[in-house]
Amino acid sequence: MLWLQLSCTGGVQREGLDDVSPQKSCPQTPKATHEDLSWGPHRLAVLVPFRERFEELLSFVPHMHQYLSQKKIRHHVFVINQVDHFRFNRASLINVGFLESGNDTDYIAMHDVDLLPLNPELDYGFPEKGPFHVASPELHPLYHYKTYVGGILLLTKQHYEMCNGMSNRFWGWGREDDEFYRRIKGAGLQLLRPTGISTGYQTFHHIHDPAWRKRDQKRVAAQKQEQFKVDHEGGLHNVQYRVDSRSEITIGGAPCTVLNVMLECDLDKTPWCVLS
Repeated sequence: MLWLQLSCTGGVQREGLDDVSPQKSCPQTPKATHEDLSWGPHRLAVLVPFRERFEELLSFVPHMHQYLSQKKIRHHVFVINQVDHFRFNRASLINVGFLESGNDTDYIAMHDVDLLPLNPELDYGFPEKGPFHVASPELHPLYHYKTYVGGILLLTKQHYEMCNGMSNRFWGWGREDDEFYRRIKGAGLQLLRPTGISTGYQTFHHIHDPAWRKRDQKRVAAQKQEQFKVDHEGGLHNVQYRVDSRSEITIGGAPCTVLNVMLECDLDKTPWCVLS
């Protein structure tokens, strides 16, 4: 089983299974906090597009559960794990996470697994007035251009549907967020960002190690030209996938749902989903 690789001392449990044999130390976190209905009427689906970054996930899930619980944000973490043999497709995985997150959540966080919020003043509340970019260019440790909407972005489910989700044409790393910025504007939505945060580029802990985790930035076939175009046809309602398995697990006492997802690729439309 793929998820046996998540084993660490005292940390990972899978529903219906005993603890996995210890191999490495988990982050030290307090006992999991159970959400309370008194925290409010809204519930957040934290959508984490994922592939093979287990060390980062071991830190992310306990950290986010503790952080959001302390802020009294009702939430559930969904790890959308791409298990097919195509190139990584972050946008499609977020579309899948949205569709599979159920009716007990009414807004989403498109959340990178390697970006941990540190400042308790950051707002993860219901973004009623428009998409809320938590990891704004003024705060993100790496990306500072004004149209950047990656890292951590909150949307109501209604607003995400108004955008028709994200384009499914972006295989490999990058550019899907820039296209989604144009979708937000095309839907007539106002993009909002944090104010009054004084911690600057120290607002988040970026745990990605570029020397260890090489990003797939290759551009093949017509991908170099197509990556700058707006996708007027594809999105949330035509993402092609199959959920291979769905598991409820805990990591460091923090609950999450793992969806092992097989994406499909139309080689005639996006031949760059594979590297030949």
